[in-house]
Amino acid sequence: MNRLQVLLLIIFSSTLSFSKINAQAKKQIEIEYAGKLTIDQKNYPGAKVLTRDNRQQVHIKHSGTNMWCDKAIHYTTENFIEAYGNVVVKEGDTINMTSQYVEYSGITQLAFASGNVILESPDSTISSDTLFFDRIKKQSFYNSGGTVVKDSSGTITSRIGRYYMDSKKFQFVNDVVLKNDESVIESNYFDYYEESGHAYLFGPSTITTETSRTYCEKGFYDTEGKIGYALKNAKIDYDNREIVGDSLFFDNNRNFASASNNITVTDTINKSIIKGHYAEVYKEKDSLFITKRALAITIQENDSIYMHAEKIMVTGKPENRIINAYYKAKIYKSDLSGKADSIISNQKTGLTKLINISELTTGDQFSVKRKPIMWNVENQMTGDTIHLFSNSKTEKIDSLVVFENAFVISKDSISANGYNQINGKRLVGLFNDKNELNQVDITKNAQSIFYARNDEQELIGIDKAKSGSISILFAEGAIESYSRFNQVDGSLYPESQYPKKELLLKGFDWRDNERPRSVEDLFVDDAPFELPVIKGLDAYKPQEDFFDDVLMERVEEAEAKTTLKKDEVSKASRNIPKNNTEIKQDSISTSKPISKLSIPEKE
Repeated sequence: MNRLQVLLLIIFSSTLSFSKINAQAKKQIEIEYAGKLTIDQKNYPGAKVLTRDNRQQVHIKHSGTNMWCDKAIHYTTENFIEAYGNVVVKEGDTINMTSQYVEYSGITQLAFASGNVILESPDSTISSDTLFFDRIKKQSFYNSGGTVVKDSSGTITSRIGRYYMDSKKFQFVNDVVLKNDESVIESNYFDYYEESGHAYLFGPSTITTETSRTYCEKGFYDTEGKIGYALKNAKIDYDNREIVGDSLFFDNNRNFASASNNITVTDTINKSIIKGHYAEVYKEKDSLFITKRALAITIQENDSIYMHAEKIMVTGKPENRIINAYYKAKIYKSDLSGKADSIISNQKTGLTKLINISELTTGDQFSVKRKPIMWNVENQMTGDTIHLFSNSKTEKIDSLVVFENAFVISKDSISANGYNQINGKRLVGLFNDKNELNQVDITKNAQSIFYARNDEQELIGIDKAKSGSISILFAEGAIESYSRFNQVDGSLYPESQYPKKELLLKGFDWRDNERPRSVEDLFVDDAPFELPVIKGLDAYKPQEDFFDDVLMERVEEAEAKTTLKKDEVSKASRNIPKNNTEIKQDSISTSKPISKLSIPEKE
């Protein structure tokens, strides 16, 4: 055999193989069984009418697919069939579809079903009034409303739905609602993975449970594990608390949520707001923890209270909330401010405690050397512990108590280096209606240094004394009068004769440079902070049309085998929407698996 003969043999063999494959792809629809065959050229030109008998339905086969129906119209030339009445379509062992009507082209391998359509796969069931089923792409599609039922995850309804059989993935568009025993999910763009129960949400979406409502415009929810993430304008409502942040994680099994970046937690009952950049909320425990520039705001009509610390924890039922700010805590109000290692505020009783926890902060110079401190008008007060009592309803400060080593300092109004000073074991202060310190009583081992002035504010002398206790009255922040009880000694010195070494009482520590005079001042001691970058779901990627160019080429091929009269539509294309924009699924994202979704790790 010469080379030319070998070459011709190869070409001939290849042509035969290609023809065989092509013939298989274009295999004719076969009628496996029919009870009766009728030719009705008037109503069905070029077709055979097949009907069932009492024994069984009409049985139709094509390329591994079986169909049963009560009546069928078979157009042999067009390789097309219409099936009527109790139609059943089986695709292997995985797909079973029932309906009242089906039309199917052996050329396009596209089926159109209508009338109580139900498509069952091993893990879910699709029901719709109309459904397209593309055997080549292994996809089903509806655009007139449908329902998907999955036992463990619930029921999903939408206007548009698409099922990818190979990847076992659903994509839903417009008025999407997933309902199960634990939650209701509503969205306009919703991707769902059948095997894992993972759902991806795009556009305005909500997840509602018995105890919470989560909103986001990009998110993920594990319908099996009951956990998820919310991104982009995300917020969670826990009854009386609303959590807002750039990234929210939630676990509905534990009623737990965590948040990262630009967090705001609003307590609608107690009129308080907590801010920071990392937070954890345990609803069942009525507990909130927040850090990274944490700020608690108690909203008042005239003058809100701001509290800042490295960490803030809010505990207790709504009617008895307690704010715990610890490590370098600060408090600010226009007429009052303070600092301590820890500040604890009871919103029900109105008691605020400023304390140091030196045993928990060994070596911390803030707690070892810096006692709790408060400022009011021109007065600085320090001690081992300070309690502040206020009325949350009237927004008035009632009183304060300084326990152990109480020390009050106010700068003399005229002298450059003069300070009025009082110290003792315990201090009780009372406030007037303007939230200004009105009276101070210091008991046990009281000492004092006052710059005594007449009505013209001329310096009379410097008064230094020791006594059992001292009571002082203030007017607009300045000392108006004072009374000593059980005085031990005391003298009024002309300024020129006062001993320079005794101008300051033991323990004197003027800390005016630490005083917060604005909300911004609460953060001046914080280290520089940069928000971590949040990695989340991929951006939207438009989905390819179900009726794409490849499918339309198959339809055109089927039309080419049909002799059409004027204004006549081929059977292979008559149910395909002529205006593809009607069912175009804009902004659908080709979501990635859960491994692609993450939030910043805790520092």
